Amino acid sequence: MSSVLSFLFTIAAFALVLAIVTLSHEAGHFFSARIFGVKVNEFGLGYPPRLFAKKGKSGTEYSVNLLPLGGFVKLAGEEDPTAPGALASKSHAKRITVLAAGAIVNALLPIILFTVVFALPHQIATGKIEVLAVAAGSPAEVAGVQVGDTILSFNGRQLANNAELGRYIFLDLGETVPMQIQKADGTVVNVTVNPRWNPPAGQGAVGIETQTTDVVVTKVHDGFFTAISSGFRETGETMVLFKNSILSLIFGAPAQFAGPVGIAQMTGEVARAGFGPLLEFTAFLSLNLAILNILPVPALDGGRIAFVVVEWARRGKRIDPQTEGKIHFIGFVLLIGLILLVTFQDIVRIVGG
Repeated sequence: MSSVLSFLFTIAAFALVLAIVTLSHEAGHFFSARIFGVKVNEFGLGYPPRLFAKKGKSGTEYSVNLLPLGGFVKLAGEEDPTAPGALASKSHAKRITVLAAGAIVNALLPIILFTVVFALPHQIATGKIEVLAVAAGSPAEVAGVQVGDTILSFNGRQLANNAELGRYIFLDLGETVPMQIQKADGTVVNVTVNPRWNPPAGQGAVGIETQTTDVVVTKVHDGFFTAISSGFRETGETMVLFKNSILSLIFGAPAQFAGPVGIAQMTGEVARAGFGPLLEFTAFLSLNLAILNILPVPALDGGRIAFVVVEWARRGKRIDPQTEGKIHFIGFVLLIGLILLVTFQDIVRIVGG
């Protein structure tokens, strides 16, 4: 694929993924607002400047904007309860539901996407997971793992390949878990390891280097109900992975952030691997957006929910709307600044690489 076609493919894949995640989020706000009688002034895809818009029968403007970095739903009276159909005029519970609905939909979307992934025919590479190296003083060495051993299971989970081992290790960071290994003479041994939050550079959480050998690739697909069950399980595990990523930063692991440019690059790479991996990546981004958006940070939905909760705790005494607006504006400016900083780092990394 030429560089131009590769670039266009990346942009198209990124636009598709972003549209799915963004429209799902904003649809949550939109439909919950309509259910509770809140007037929706605008449903926008992307951020201004506006390219074009069309007004619907309900009076809502549906707009497409130039900057493809998200979307928005503009609700009437978010801070003014006197406006017709104002959000601020509704009960605290309804306001919190409308504000949280976007994150809720983003948290539910991965279940659907993962279910589709498991239901569609997909390839699985299965083989023996052999230990190539064991770091000195690592949890693996302490447990008695040696070069040439074969890892059969981790924390009771059977392993198909090296990638699965890495995923399961990250799921169990900080835990003492059983691992079943087979020695070179065929003896099967049960050991326990404690994956580390912040291992020395180049060692990994357990301290082993492995590879998958004798690989056999098979095409499989789950039945309908099994796929649904797998979708719920995968979503739950992805939430744990996200939680462990945050805790790893707290414990001192190197931070790895990606802005719009970095995410676009990753989207293109994943899309080239196939439709299934692209759906998995979309599910991962959707779940990340759900968790980040619900945090009590000004300008995000979680920040707006925090103000409603404070008002509720004060028995209806509102924080001055102008003060709230200024706080959200400051939060928005800081958020945009962070996005620009990470984007600059993405560009430096890509150009430098």
